[in-house]
Amino acid sequence: MLELLKELCLLPGVSGDEKPVADYIINKISAIGGVHYTVDCLGSIIVRKEGKNRAKTRLMLSAHMDEVGLIITNIGETGMLKFAPVGGIDPRVVVGRRVKVGKNGVLGVIGTKAVHLQKTEERETAPGFDSLAIDIGVSSREEASLFVNCGDTAVFDSEFVEFGDGFIKAKAIDDRAGCAILLELLKMPLEFDMTFVFTVQEEVGTRGAAAAAFAVAPQAAIVIEATTAADVPFVPDEKKVCFCSQGPVISFMDRHTVYDRGLYRLALETAEKKGIPCQTKRAVAGGNDAGAIHTSRDGVKPIALSLPCRYLHSPSCVIKFEDALNTLRLSAELSQIIAGCELC
Repeated sequence: MLELLKELCLLPGVSGDEKPVADYIINKISAIGGVHYTVDCLGSIIVRKEGKNRAKTRLMLSAHMDEVGLIITNIGETGMLKFAPVGGIDPRVVVGRRVKVGKNGVLGVIGTKAVHLQKTEERETAPGFDSLAIDIGVSSREEASLFVNCGDTAVFDSEFVEFGDGFIKAKAIDDRAGCAILLELLKMPLEFDMTFVFTVQEEVGTRGAAAAAFAVAPQAAIVIEATTAADVPFVPDEKKVCFCSQGPVISFMDRHTVYDRGLYRLALETAEKKGIPCQTKRAVAGGNDAGAIHTSRDGVKPIALSLPCRYLHSPSCVIKFEDALNTLRLSAELSQIIAGCELC
């Protein structure tokens, strides 16, 4: 799965512009036997795989293809590109970063006013996006317009690096890790029929999941995600809501979803029974596609299995690869149990 994750993370796929990721995933699933897929009007990929038996509970497994990024809003007279964030990005993590702009991946650098030109109050606060620009190495609007148009998206130019004791640094681990796990699950023989959905536009409001869930009409859903690991210095112990190296994170509630209590307990019990390390997310924070899925049609029982990830929504997301493997293991076990039970 490591090479699969690497290839996925290196692809561009800002919300609303996920086609490179979708094309890659379609190429992979086309080589898997016993699957049938469709692409809905928003761009989410809905994959149905037959198992040995008909499922007793219609189960949807979901991961989103999109990543946070930037969108070009204006080209200045000197060729500097103004931009807005797509998804939740802290402006402090983008200054000085390299980006790739547009379908041709034009290289650029995000810059702001030099520190020795800043006023005292400017030095004491983080720059806002309105004070940043992308420099693509041109000197006029006309020259820049040969390479970039307003509405083009940009992604961080970030390498995939293995380091330390089994750690990985890359962009877009949220949620290419979930996509890699779904692709691995699709390769496995299934006891029961299941539907796998690779959604679009999660980072801008879980829009793809809302449409896809309406089409799939599941009774239960497993959302495979990445979530913020705060096991870093200067964070108080009570705010370290999950940790790298301690396995997948099981949520009981976030800002958009109260997770099904029965599935929450089942996930913990399954992990313990199978000897899979896992942890509970010790905060009510964030959100994911479950927020849209669980209110679809007449309601869906949701559970989220998340991969602990440091420095989320930055050019340098960090995970322990073993956590990804354990999330895959728990997803495989839990999905078969849910599909084989009559939950509704």
